[in-house]
Amino acid sequence: MALTISSSVSPSSLGGDLLKPVARDVRRRKSLRFSCRSSSSDRDDDYLLDAPVSAGDGFSFSGGKYSDGPNPADEWFKKGKIVKALPIFGSGKKAKDPIFGLTMGGGSQVSTDIFRWFCVESGSADSPSIILIHGFPSQAYSYRKVLPILSKNYHAIAFDWLGFGFSDKPQPGYGFDYTLDEYVSSLESLINELAVEKVSLVVQGYFSPVVVKYLSSHQEKISDLILLNPPLTAKHANLPSTLSIFSNFLLGEIFSQDPLRASDKALTSCGPYQMKEDDAMVYRRPYLMSGSSGFALNAISRSMKKELKTYVEEMRLILMDENWKIRTTVCWGLRDRWLSYDGVEDFCKDSKHRLVELPMAGHHVQEDSGEELAQLIAGVLSKRSQI
Repeated sequence: MALTISSSVSPSSLGGDLLKPVARDVRRRKSLRFSCRSSSSDRDDDYLLDAPVSAGDGFSFSGGKYSDGPNPADEWFKKGKIVKALPIFGSGKKAKDPIFGLTMGGGSQVSTDIFRWFCVESGSADSPSIILIHGFPSQAYSYRKVLPILSKNYHAIAFDWLGFGFSDKPQPGYGFDYTLDEYVSSLESLINELAVEKVSLVVQGYFSPVVVKYLSSHQEKISDLILLNPPLTAKHANLPSTLSIFSNFLLGEIFSQDPLRASDKALTSCGPYQMKEDDAMVYRRPYLMSGSSGFALNAISRSMKKELKTYVEEMRLILMDENWKIRTTVCWGLRDRWLSYDGVEDFCKDSKHRLVELPMAGHHVQEDSGEELAQLIAGVLSKRSQI
């Protein structure tokens, strides 16, 4: 029995009390491997995907929507649900921008108790479960080509990290500072909320070290791990200029508010991916709606620049440790312009992890070769079921 979102839910319904549990058949609840809950609320001051330009909080280059016509971001949003995970330990004060100290608009504020995560699920809840985790900087939307194929035999869910897409984007100092340790803790909270039984994980790019560190203490929860172009060598521990520029003093705050630089350029500079306008409208939307997306991008860029080297070194040690029991597959898009392929084969050979090459894909494998990746994931998981 797959969970579906209520047709009455609109993008403007996201608000502070939005997570009222939907009715469930109690007899079937134990068979659910994920517990995503539909959102419903009467508030209209958050995530106004149909908002007029005047609804922008004044810190993005443009506020509100593109035009009066339908928008692909609205359609994507309707497919999702909101899940609450990770308590907020901030002061409860309204978030203010880091430049002028002015109180930001509703789209920049988070709920007062537990953070809200945007999730899209596909497939039957009675099927084996898999969580798809996007990279930096991206969204769950990057798995849009993967979800329909996996849904035939699996229960798949993709989510937006805090600070990205349509999940909460707290300002640093207001309950979440975007350190990598905080992302580890937040992932633990989310998986505890979603996973009833063992799951498999797919994670792409620079968030791979965060996921591996979480798994080092929770191996019992995971069946398979599939890494998509993860940073595996010492050379991978430095952010490319396209991303590190967001961490610069003042310049980073300015550039992170530019939707074209923050989404289009960041996603297309790392491989052969040619972004269609409809897809670009989804990726740009958070940056158009609120300055909170840009300030979050700025904060995570600074954390990545500061902490990535340590996390990459730790991930290498964890994956090569004899106590690592999770079956791990590394999928590598050979046209990655950010991470060199040099050393990847040697690492996989030494660690005895399977390596699969995707000749036509770049850093964001799911964008360049989504259908091929979905078949590859299905193949890896099917072998597990045959063991």
